[in-house]
Formats: sequence, C-alpha cells, structure tokens
Amino acid sequence: MSPVLFVRLWLMVFLHYFVWGAWYVTMGTYLTRTLQFSGAQIGLAYGSTAIGAMVSPFLAGVIADRFFATQRLLGLLHLVGAGLLYAISLQTTFTVFYPALIAYTISYMAGHGLTSSLTLHHAKNSGREFPLVMSGGSVGWICAGLVVSYLELENSASMFLLASGAALATGFYSLTLPHTPPKGAGTAISVRTILGLDALRLLQERSFAVFIVCSFLVCIPLSFYFSWMNVFMNELKVENAAAKMTIGQVSDVIFLILLPLLLPLFRAKGILLAGMLAWAARFGLLSVFDSQRDSLWMLYLAIAVHGMCYDFIFVMGRMYVDDRASEKIRGAAQGLHALVTLGAGMFVGSWLSGVVGGAWASGSGDQITHQWNIIWMIPAGLSVVLLIVFALLFQERRAAAPDE
Repeated sequence: MSPVLFVRLWLMVFLHYFVWGAWYVTMGTYLTRTLQFSGAQIGLAYGSTAIGAMVSPFLAGVIADRFFATQRLLGLLHLVGAGLLYAISLQTTFTVFYPALIAYTISYMAGHGLTSSLTLHHAKNSGREFPLVMSGGSVGWICAGLVVSYLELENSASMFLLASGAALATGFYSLTLPHTPPKGAGTAISVRTILGLDALRLLQERSFAVFIVCSFLVCIPLSFYFSWMNVFMNELKVENAAAKMTIGQVSDVIFLILLPLLLPLFRAKGILLAGMLAWAARFGLLSVFDSQRDSLWMLYLAIAVHGMCYDFIFVMGRMYVDDRASEKIRGAAQGLHALVTLGAGMFVGSWLSGVVGGAWASGSGDQITHQWNIIWMIPAGLSVVLLIVFALLFQERRAAAPDE
C-alpha cells in the first residue's frame, strides 16, 4: 500500500469514528438532563447500536453490497446518516427520537464492515497494514471527545449537529476513495450464513460454549460504562468530562499494540481473564469513588484500563474465534460472535443498564441524582462472577485443523 493510499484510508476510518464519538459518549447526559428521558429510555437509546449491528448485515451484505461499489455505498450511507442526525437533533419526545436513532444506527453500523472491506481490498499486507489503518478510529474518537468538550456540547443537541456535519463530510469524502467493487457480487448468500449459524457446531465444544456465553454477558458491564460514565462524571461536576474520557481511547491504542506481545506469554485464556479482571477492577473503583475525598486517581484509573477491558475481551475474542474455527466456517463463526456481542449482548446490556440507572435515580432535570455506588456494584459483581466461571470452565485447546 502506497503512503498516499494509506493516508486516504486512515482518514476514512478517522472520519467514520469521529461521527460516532461526537454523540455516543455524551448522549446519556443530554437525554438525562435536557430531554429528561427515563433510565429505561436511555438504555433503549444506547441499545439502538445493537439493533443496528443485527440489522445492518442484511443491508450491506444481502442487498446493497451486491450491487454498489463499496466506496459509493459507504458515501451514500453517511449522507443519509447526516440527514437523520440533523432530524434527531430536533426531536424532544422519545416516541420520535428513538425510531429516528434506530434508523440512523442501522445506516451507521453498516459502515463498520464497509470500511474494513475497503481497507482489506486495497491492503497488500493485511496483517501489518490493516491494524495501522484502523488505528484512525481511536484517534477519531479521541478528537471527537475533545471537540465536544471544548465546545461544551455534552448537554446540548448540538452534539448531533456536529456529528451530522462530520457525516456529511465523510459521505462526500468516501465518494473520492479508490474504486472497490462489491465484494458479494455474483455469490450466493443466505440468512444462515450472515448470522453465522453455520458455526453453531462449535458450541458442541464446552469451552467454546463457555466463551460465547461469557462474551454475551460481559457486554452488560460494557453497556453500563457507555450508558452512564459521562452522566456520572457530569453529575459529580468533573470538568471537561468528554475530554477526560478520551484517556480510555489512548489506553485502547496502547493495549492494542501490547496484545500481540502478551499473547505468547499468557495465551488466550490468560488475556481473557485479565480483561474480565479489568472490568471488575474498573467498576470496583467507581463504586467506592468519593468525589469529596482525594480519590480522583480512582476515576482516572477506571478510565485508563479501558484498553484492557475492550481489547483483552473483544479483540482477543475475535482472535480466539478465528483460531478455533476451521477455514470453511471461519466467516460464519465471526458472524456468530458479532451477533452475540455487538447485537444481542449490547442490546440486553443497554436495556438492563437503563433499568438499573433509572431505579436508583431521584429528582429530575438538572437536579437529578443517582446512587452511583449501587449502580456500579452491579456490573462489578457480574464481572467477578464471570471471572470465576470462566476460570473454572474454560479450557484452551489447540487451533482447529484445516479440515476439522
């Protein structure tokens, strides 16, 4: 890949994730304090990305990806998304806001696969070039958080206007990218393949079944963090909360680089256990954090372990699936893992986090308060249980043979 092409693809990923980072982290604060939605409604709003993750494969994999060049489809989806984000910024009632958000997340989540497909199509050495290009996503997320914080948009519908403008720019920029023919043109496809159902045979192995169940359940702590962390920090009057939360994305880049170095030493089970331990430690710190004391280090440490929390669970999880599945069902196995985590797991987790957050809240508008120690104890306890169950039941095995 030439340096010019690398920069063009890196910028594509940067812009794609800047759009998401402009609203996703701080939406909870806006919905809580400005629109005064209930906890359950906030949970459903965050679960919209899970719906998008489950529905978007049909959009990008069954219909559009078979008839449109990848760069054109990506551009079209972002242009449509820009209009939807603008419409979302105008809504004040949940009955209209929620369907509009679902429509948007379906269009956006389809872009995840398209950016990956476009990059892999043009990469000469995917193992080396793909991670470097995708690092633009973390940088884009960081920059979005800094801009939102600098412009003080955390409690304003303007976060969606910022995302809308970024999506508009991303859409037009995507149309200038190198031609990438639709990867699915002329090939047979089925719902079974898209959902990864061909990989269900792997569940006959106890350890893989334990891995899938734990991957589903660990999405609940993840959902608690995304749904409530920015609300938590703003309620405690932490200045520039969105900017401070980007420490997590810096950590994400660091641990992504460390992962290949640590894997030979600790293997998949050790890495996955470390990730679950990081989730337990994160929420344990948050549950005992007291803003009135000299314990701000707990808050920053809870954010800083994000790289371990995410990379050691979800990135390592995709690597483990790739290792366990034979070549014939590798794509189906990754589809199953994505459906269980980004789809079902995130939806259930977002809904549950909203219910819990609403149950331990009092007041309304700018006066709303939460019993955060109780809210954070729930994902902390779940993480500890998952850690114990996984340690006892999961046995790492050799990689699958080519014809297995």
